[in-house]
Amino acid sequence: MNWSSHLQEFVTFWVVIDPLGTLPVFLAVTTGLEAAARRKVAVLSIAISFAVLVFFALAGHWLLDAMDVSIASFQIAGGIVLFLFALSMIHGGHANSAHPEIDANPMDIAIYPLAIPSIASPGAMLAAVVLSDDSRHDLADRMLTLVTMSVVLLLSLAILLCAGFLARVIGRGGGSIISRVMGMILAAMAIDLILSAAANWLHLPPI
Repeated sequence: MNWSSHLQEFVTFWVVIDPLGTLPVFLAVTTGLEAAARRKVAVLSIAISFAVLVFFALAGHWLLDAMDVSIASFQIAGGIVLFLFALSMIHGGHANSAHPEIDANPMDIAIYPLAIPSIASPGAMLAAVVLSDDSRHDLADRMLTLVTMSVVLLLSLAILLCAGFLARVIGRGGGSIISRVMGMILAAMAIDLILSAAANWLHLPPI
């Protein structure tokens, strides 16, 4: 068992899932919700993300091969979706509702934009496919990869459950500023996903 490789997997999942980066998104889309509803959204979003990432870890290669879709195409498509969501964060599209507890269902918020594309991001789906590639890992290693991913998701859940306290500390104005700044960073990450896939396809040097 190579613990060094699993440590690298932990770091990879932490970067692509980005629990701290998800926090401003969570604060933006749950503004105005009661504490219980906010906790429900947090738990649902992590549970949905876990299901999506496990599916891609176990069947991602098979699914993409069956549909004759390349990893690069999947990465570009995911980058476009992530970029569109980032634009909505920059323009405050998720914070405009005065009564989100009436206008939005917690399940809807948990699915989009939290689980997809924020937590189970295109990068996270891609990492799940690559890190659990059954041509390079035996079953035990693949299970340890899933455990590593689960630890990162549990840490993400803990951070989201502390969002109420953090929201009181930073206030509505602070949350709006963080959301827009993170939207810019998310847009840059989305462009990087697209350009990286295009560079690999065209056999260009890494960007």
